[in-house]
Amino acid sequence: MLLVLLLAAGLWGIGYIAGVSRTARAASVAVLLAGVIIAQLLLPDGNPLRQATGGSASVWLILGGFAGLALVYGRVLKALRACAAPTSTKEPAMSASTFSETELDRYARHIVLRELGGPGQKRLKQARVLVIGAGGLGAPALQYLAAAGVGTIGVVDDDVVENANLQRQVIHRDADIGIPKVFSAQAAMEAQNPNVTILPYHRRLTEEIAADLFDDFDLILDGTDNFDTRYLTNRTAVALGKPLISGALSQWEGQLSVFDPASGAPCYQCIFPEAPAAGLAPSCAEAGVIGPLPGVLGSMMAVEAIKVITGAGQALRGEMLIYDALYGESRKITLSQRVDCPICGSGAE
Repeated sequence: MLLVLLLAAGLWGIGYIAGVSRTARAASVAVLLAGVIIAQLLLPDGNPLRQATGGSASVWLILGGFAGLALVYGRVLKALRACAAPTSTKEPAMSASTFSETELDRYARHIVLRELGGPGQKRLKQARVLVIGAGGLGAPALQYLAAAGVGTIGVVDDDVVENANLQRQVIHRDADIGIPKVFSAQAAMEAQNPNVTILPYHRRLTEEIAADLFDDFDLILDGTDNFDTRYLTNRTAVALGKPLISGALSQWEGQLSVFDPASGAPCYQCIFPEAPAAGLAPSCAEAGVIGPLPGVLGSMMAVEAIKVITGAGQALRGEMLIYDALYGESRKITLSQRVDCPICGSGAE
């Protein structure tokens, strides 16, 4: 067996030195292996040649099988990369200057999706998404947006990482305690995907800065846990015609929707005209929350963001998805605009 391996290595090395192509070198090794297998199958037991080449065909058949799998894997990878620049009458083919080889390899599973393809991945790279809050909902949403290759991601939060956050806010680590959440999240996203641009805003979202900030982005995700910020985010997004993906959760249940009056969907205030009375909607600190639930809802928000950016499927415009983790159930309800809504209806100023 050692003799055959030495011969194969010699053939490969001589071919390399002589400048023979990789395909030709692989073919010569394959011919050698085929000859050995034929010899093992045809020659009688005890034959010196058969003994010198391993004594059994099974070892070489297994080795050949692994080599074949490696070849098929390489071909599949090559095909995935080729899919990154499809010929289309509607979308220009992606050039090498648009995506690096590393990016093409990283996003290959997106590119082979019929609903995304190369054009969809290009839209993700060109997109600018602002996430309000780097906590329970923001943490997974930010991670998956960065992993998906969204080109520019802004994150707004005035809080710092606390020990009690780490049960559910998975973008932060124990070593980040005391660090502003936006910088902790930025470090995690850049470590995961250095091809995206992260814009951290360590401040509270206020009326004074909201419009100028939102104007620089295409899509807004709201993962905050207070109603004042939610209503401010909704007002500003509607005024600027920006789609708003909003999620909320408590204890074992969460909900999300895409609020986009510019596309005929209701806004947040259509559905929630006013904040609930004190005590009716307790915070996670007061009511508790199961750790993985924000991950589920935040990931769903990232999925909706990808759909809105690329046009894939049907985003949750005019619908609300409600997920009950305790009983493993989910349901959707239809949402409608209110004609008298003071933000997007006839009552708007």
